[in-house]
This record gives sequence, C-alpha cells and structure tokens, in this order.
Amino acid sequence: MKQSSLLRSSKQGRRTNSFNLSVIKNKTAMTHHLLKASKETVHLGGFSHLLKPALTIDSGDTVDVETYTGYYVYDKAPPEFVTPEFLDICQNFLPERKIAGGPHLLTGPIYIRDAEPGDVLEVQLDAIAPSVPVGFNAIRPGWGALRHQFPQPALRFIPLDLANNIAEFPAGAGIKIPLKPFFGILGVATPETSRTSVPPGSYGGNIDNRELQAGSRLFLPIFVPGALFSIGDGHSAQGDGEVNVTAIETSMNGRITLKLRKDLKLTTPIAETPTHIITMGFAQTLDEALELALKNMIDFLERFANLSPEDAYVLCSLAVNFHITQVVNSPQKGVHGMLAKSILSNTVNL
Repeated sequence: MKQSSLLRSSKQGRRTNSFNLSVIKNKTAMTHHLLKASKETVHLGGFSHLLKPALTIDSGDTVDVETYTGYYVYDKAPPEFVTPEFLDICQNFLPERKIAGGPHLLTGPIYIRDAEPGDVLEVQLDAIAPSVPVGFNAIRPGWGALRHQFPQPALRFIPLDLANNIAEFPAGAGIKIPLKPFFGILGVATPETSRTSVPPGSYGGNIDNRELQAGSRLFLPIFVPGALFSIGDGHSAQGDGEVNVTAIETSMNGRITLKLRKDLKLTTPIAETPTHIITMGFAQTLDEALELALKNMIDFLERFANLSPEDAYVLCSLAVNFHITQVVNSPQKGVHGMLAKSILSNTVNL
C-alpha cells in the first residue's frame, strides 16, 4: 500500500498577535474543539497516565488550546502577565493535578480515541501566538550552562511588542529580538505513574526546539492508550541552547491538529518544518545527544530515502546541520539535526 509522504509541502501557519480561541464549525467530518486552561484542565510539573483527560477527541480533530506559564512567579509579575483566569488557576490549583516537581504548567492531557501503544501521534502546529504582552526570563540557582558563574537567582519580566513582533532587551538598549513563538513542551504520557516535565525524551516533553513554529509537524511515539498529549511552556523567543535555563517564557495560545499514524513506527520524536526534516537526540552529554541525533538521521535516510547506511552517514557530513537544542533540562541535553527537504527527491515517502 502506498503510504503518505512525510515530505509533502506544509503550508506555513499564519501567526497572529491575538489568536482567536473560538470554536469553529467545519463542513468536513473533523471536529474543532476549544480547550481553555482552567484548574480542571491543567496539570503541573510532569506527565502521568493516571491523569483524567481534559479533552477527548478523534484522530484528525483540531483543537484551539490555551496555555499559561509562570505558576511559580505569578505573584511577582506585572498586571499584564496575570489574567483573571490565570490568577484563578494559581490561587485555586487542584492538588491532585500536581504530578511532579517540574516548574511547567501544562494544558491537557488530550485523549485521542483508538490511539494504542506502538502508534505514532502527528502533532500539526497550525498557529501559535502569545496571549499576553509580557514574558519572563529566570536564572535559577544550580541550573544553566554557567551555573557556577551565575549562582544568584534573577527574574526579569520582558515586555513584548506584539504589534511589531519584537522584544527589546535590555530595555532601552535598542537590541530588538524577533518574536518566533513556539511551545517548549509537546509530549505524551508514558507507563510511569509520574514523570517530571523537566527533561525531554522519547515521549517528547520539554524539547525546547525553537524550530517547531507554526507550520511544523511533530511525530511522537505513543506509549499508553489514548496517547494523553499535553502542551505548554510557551516561548516567544529562544536561542539554541537556552543557556541560562529559560527563554522569554510566555502564556501562549495555539491551534493544533492531532492525527493518529498507524502506518508509521517510531521510537523517538521526529519533526518536519516547511523546509527541513529534523531528527533529535537526548542524552546526558552533548556528545551522546549528537550521536543519537546523527543515528536517527541515518535511520531516516535509510528508511525513507532508500540510502545505504554508509551513504546516509556521508550525506549527513555533507548536508545535515546539527544544532544544540538545549543544555539545561537536566539530566538530558538535546541536539537536533536539520536536513533541507530541497535536496531530496520527490520519491521520499513514509
């Protein structure tokens, strides 16, 4: 049976500064859902297959999803950062929805009907936009690439110019950072009762890959019935490495389409942007993470471009760019390889 192409063109999702969270009726069989963040639909600190789903959908459905960030700093934030809905979550959080000690407030999980272990979840990122005009950056003691050089905690709130899609930092310096919003955490539950949200892994999670902007797709292995997908950790801007532990952390709205891929088998996440295929490696050292990202790219080229292992290895040296995704989500560092789709033939299929 001919299978669908991973490399078909992907229309770039339009980013807006005031994303509309309204439910949309569709003439097709697929359904559009609204998943607002509330104390009943968020969870804190990690992933668990024991969590009650916040939403149940069918494969191919689209979800307008709302996420908040900054649970542990809301009481220090300016008024623009703390909406009434976010304040209600923070002040009336349900203890049973705290999973582990991670700092991330996630929306979900979303249960996808008929999803089974061994399937793959395709997460199509249709639109992503900040929902408030301010984000924060925090240095946390004992964390970061230079934790010994910068041991003191520091919290900065950074205004976002949503009209011009920039953030000036430091204030008054004239240094203007383009806003390129994405979700740092996109992940599914695993058989473990409790898994912290800090490190990424085969389930996705805290990937912190700035390439996963609107118009991209992420493919995640499924480990438990229903997949139990959660999303959050919005970033308005981040450099590769995320070296001081955080990006511009921002409450974020998005539109996602979730599809089951029973025709595809994966053991680790893979992604597609409008221009590139991305493989990932997560490990305790950058050397190990690079090795895994490279092996995953070779595997992709073997399976989907019909190259021999040696030819794939050579092509990676000639044409694949490897980037440091992040070095701070202890104990896992991340490296991702980027292969330009423009160099591939039209015969590359899943």
